[in-house]
Amino acid sequence: MLPFSFKNRIAFNYIISTALLILLVFFVIFYIVRVSVYSHLESDIRVESEKLLEEIKVENNTFHLIDQHEWKEKEHNTLDVNPIFIQFVDATGAIIDKSPNLKKSQLYFRKGVSVDKFHDDQLDNSFNIRQSQVPIYQNSTIVGYILIAVSLEDATIVLHNLSQILFVLYPLTLMILFIIARIIAGRSIKPVASIIETSNTISRENLKSRIPLPNNKDELFVLSQTINNLLDRIENAVEREKQFTSDASHELRTPLAVIKGTLEVLVRKPRDQKEYEEKINYCVKEVDRLNFMVDELLLLARLENQKQSLKAESVFVNAIILDGLARYSEKIRNKNLQITNHFESDIFIKTDSYLFSIIVDNLLSNALKYSEDNGKIEISLRSENDTVFCSIKDNGIGILEADLDKISNPFYRSRSSDHPEVKGTGLGLSIVKRLCGLLQMEFHIQNNEDKGVNVTLVIKNL
Repeated sequence: MLPFSFKNRIAFNYIISTALLILLVFFVIFYIVRVSVYSHLESDIRVESEKLLEEIKVENNTFHLIDQHEWKEKEHNTLDVNPIFIQFVDATGAIIDKSPNLKKSQLYFRKGVSVDKFHDDQLDNSFNIRQSQVPIYQNSTIVGYILIAVSLEDATIVLHNLSQILFVLYPLTLMILFIIARIIAGRSIKPVASIIETSNTISRENLKSRIPLPNNKDELFVLSQTINNLLDRIENAVEREKQFTSDASHELRTPLAVIKGTLEVLVRKPRDQKEYEEKINYCVKEVDRLNFMVDELLLLARLENQKQSLKAESVFVNAIILDGLARYSEKIRNKNLQITNHFESDIFIKTDSYLFSIIVDNLLSNALKYSEDNGKIEISLRSENDTVFCSIKDNGIGILEADLDKISNPFYRSRSSDHPEVKGTGLGLSIVKRLCGLLQMEFHIQNNEDKGVNVTLVIKNL
C-alpha cells in the first residue's frame, strides 16, 4: 500500500464517508423519482378503470359497454400522446373486445392477479407498458376483466437519463470534493508544517526556537502550546545540567587540588612524624569531604530522573526528628546549643521513611552548621486539618534576602566567603527540595525577624 501524506489521508477518509452518503442520497433520489413516475401512471390507470366500470353494463353473466362511442376517443386510437390500452376479456381470459390502438397486439391476461396489482409487461416484445387488470363482478361472481395498460416509454427514458446523469455525476462530485477536502485539510494542518520545521531546527545547542501558535485555539493550538511547554522544560533541564556539571566539576576539583598540593609539599623534603600525621589527617578530611560530596551528587542524580521507587509506610515523625538530633549530639555539645522541642502530640504520616529521614537530617544539619556557639534551635511539630507542619528555627547567621530564591540550587551557598569556617557543599537544600517534590511535600524557608532562618515542611497527611 502506497504511503499517503497526512493531508491526503484526511481527504481520503472524508471522501470515503462522503461517497457512502452521496451514494445513499443518489439512490434515494432515483427511488423517489421512480416511485413518483410509476405512481402517476398507476393513478391514470385507476382513473380510467373507474370510468370504464361506470360505463359497463353487466347482465346474464356477461357485460358490454353502454356507450360504444367511447372507443373513438383519441387516447384509445393513437400511440402518440399518453396512450391508454384497454382490453376486455371474459372470466376465462378470452378476448371480448379491445381498444383500436392495440391494433393486432393484445394485452397478456394473468389469471389470479389480485385487485389493483400492477406489473410491467411488453407489447410485441418491444413496447414497455405498465399494466393492471380489474375484475368485473355480477353480484359476487367474476364475469370478466378489464385489462388496462399505459406506455412506459417516457418513464423509461426519464429514469434511464436520470441514472446516467447520477452515474456520471457521482465520480465527478467525489473528485471535486476530494480536491476541496485536500485544500481545506492542507490549510487546517498548516501548523503541523511549522511544528516539523521548528523541530528540525532544535538541537541540544539550540533550544531557543519555539513553534508559532495558530490563530485558532483548536487542537493544533493545544499541541503547539504543549510542545512549547515541553521545550521550556527541556531547556531548563539542560541549563540546570550544564550548571550542575560546571559546579560539580569545580567543587570536585577543589578538594582534589588541596590533596595534591598537600602531598606535593610532603614529598619535597623530609619532615618529622608529627607534621606527616597532621598533613595526612588533613588529606583524610578532604577525602571524607569528597566522599560525602560524591554521595550527595549520586543521590541528586537518582532524584533527577524521578525514578526513585517510593515505599509508602506509616512514619513516626517525632521519632525521626529525635533520631536525627541523637546523631548530631556530639556537635550539639561541642557548640553548646540549646535544643527546644514543641511536639503537640505523636504524629504519624504516610510516606517513604528513608527519604523523609534524609530531608529531616539535612535540615537539622544546616540548622546546627549555621548556628553560632551557645545558640538556640527550636523545633515545632503540629497537626491541623489533616496537614502536618514541621518547623526548624535557628538564630544563626541567616540568609541574604536576595539569596532566598537561589539557596536550593545545587552548590549555591549564601555568604560563603563571609564565613569560611562553615564547611559545606551547597547540596543539602537542593536535595531537600527534590525530595519534597518527590514526596509531594511543601518546603518553605524564610529569615527570622531578629536572626537566623525558619524552615517549614508542610505535609498533607491524607
